[in-house]
Amino acid sequence: MIEKVQLSWLDGMAFEAEVNGFKIKVDAIESVGGRNRGPRPKPLLLASLAGCTAMDVISILEKMRVKLDDFNIEIIAEQTEEHPKIYSQIKIFYKFKGKDLPMDKLEKAVKLSQELYCGVSAMLRKATELSYEIIVEN
Repeated sequence: MIEKVQLSWLDGMAFEAEVNGFKIKVDAIESVGGRNRGPRPKPLLLASLAGCTAMDVISILEKMRVKLDDFNIEIIAEQTEEHPKIYSQIKIFYKFKGKDLPMDKLEKAVKLSQELYCGVSAMLRKATELSYEIIVEN
């Protein structure tokens, strides 16, 4: 399978990407010549990571018949100061809400996503330290 993304320059530091038929505007902050009209590219990489693993986890838990009241992911990434500025560490927080959630199934779903299914995790793991934590709230 081949993926294609088209990127067009708008003006200044602003660009519009077309991804799967959807348009996403990216821009830089004012201090580097942008006008802050869209997210920066590196945080979008984190959003891709969150989306990839979240879809895996939900799909796996549905097959396990685990009912959630809510689910979200928070990612915290530490960026280096020197160029090229990269994420030196990325931590994923899987936050589940529900009554009597089976921790063993949550752990299995997250582990399967991280070790087998999530291609974004697999790519990033080759470049940086990637860790995660599971948080359950009633």
